Amino acid sequence: MADLNYNHLRYFWAVAHDGNLTRAAGRMNLSQSALSVQIRKLEYQVGHPLFERVGKKLVLTEAGRIALDYADTVFKAGGELMSTLRGHPVASRQVLRVGALTTLSRNFQLEFVRPLVGRPDVELIVRSGNIRDLLAQLEAHAIDVVLANSAAPRDARSSLRNHLLDEQPVSLVGRPRRGKRRFRFPGDLRTEPLLLPSLDSDIRVAFDRILELAGVRPTILAEVDDMAMLRLLAREREGVTLVPPIVVRDELEAGILIEHCRIPGVTESFYAIVKKRRFPNRLLSDVLGIADTAISKSAG
Repeated sequence: MADLNYNHLRYFWAVAHDGNLTRAAGRMNLSQSALSVQIRKLEYQVGHPLFERVGKKLVLTEAGRIALDYADTVFKAGGELMSTLRGHPVASRQVLRVGALTTLSRNFQLEFVRPLVGRPDVELIVRSGNIRDLLAQLEAHAIDVVLANSAAPRDARSSLRNHLLDEQPVSLVGRPRRGKRRFRFPGDLRTEPLLLPSLDSDIRVAFDRILELAGVRPTILAEVDDMAMLRLLAREREGVTLVPPIVVRDELEAGILIEHCRIPGVTESFYAIVKKRRFPNRLLSDVLGIADTAISKSAG
């Protein structure tokens, strides 16, 4: 196999970062057709298409995303070489890009990335967003994994894979009930104010079904789709809050909140959604392996 042509790689690198062939050609003082030829030569050499055209945009393929990661490393290496020779060495780092649902528990997100936090050889990028935008970024290879509390829809043609990371119980929590008798579920919800996740939440749907069957109509103080906000409201307001205990783990350990009861038959599932790839990110394989081991131990 012929050695990699680094001029071709640099042309690809410039277009990949710009996302526009015409602008990149102008910056490099080349014609658009000449730049296209250089990109095609690189694609021929590596044996994979690196771009696909979506409308007027150039979008990286999976091979293109891998090539860009390596190109970033290659061209950063020149700067690192100069820094090293000048007495300021810079360590090489691997990158993992994580997308997390905006409403997802911060504690859960931290548990997932914890094995990588603080590693000097790892650059960790975490982006928040709604599920539609995050899955679009996953499809475009802009992120490596999406953390969510519901599985991605799939069909026979889908390249997405749902990796179940954990299933957490769901509880009613609240501030300590000093001088009051122990909370009784579901009867006390006829008079106890209630903080709930929004109707978009799977656990809310299951909880509402339980109350409906019990004939209980609660007084709802607020419906919140952001678990971080729900956690803050649980700390500040009287009443009880429906939440997975992992969301308020710190408050439970500190005694700021107490767990009144587990809701029977209701759990929240946490998923890592990945795209089937020919070139998987090794860091992602590592953290998924650690998660699998943790689940196996807890199940045992």
